[in-house]
Amino acid sequence: MEKGQVVQFDVLDMMKMIPHRYPFLLVDRVTECVLGVKCKGYKNLTMNEEFFQGHFPNMPVFPGVLQLEAMAQMCASVLLPLPEYKDKLFFYAGIDSVRFRKQVKPGDRFDMEGEITKIKGPIVKAVTKGFVDGQLAVEAELMFSIVGNKQEG
Repeated sequence: MEKGQVVQFDVLDMMKMIPHRYPFLLVDRVTECVLGVKCKGYKNLTMNEEFFQGHFPNMPVFPGVLQLEAMAQMCASVLLPLPEYKDKLFFYAGIDSVRFRKQVKPGDRFDMEGEITKIKGPIVKAVTKGFVDGQLAVEAELMFSIVGNKQEG
């Protein structure tokens, strides 16, 4: 795959790119990905998600930290298919300008979008947003450090 190519990924493709597995794999589908540039995707949320059982059980909400993690995982799909990032791992290096605007609840489809704004050496910055029913639920600037080889652990 090459930079600028437009692709889509399902959950099985995501499992090939990132090491996350249930219950921490938080992307169901990447609907549009311009490699090296930007992406859009979603996570369907059902009451069966483990985190709903213990996170405000009488009024369950999708935890904000997991919203950020879902957007980060989706952003990884922008770079990981490119040859220079093959088998690399992305770790958080920073999270800035986070704003939670709307609760995300069971039954919602958490739509996400992200755009890579800067790559400098092993550091990547992205602007991300999450939506429910077209309304902005969360926005954040995420920074990642690209390290090692996922095969090495």
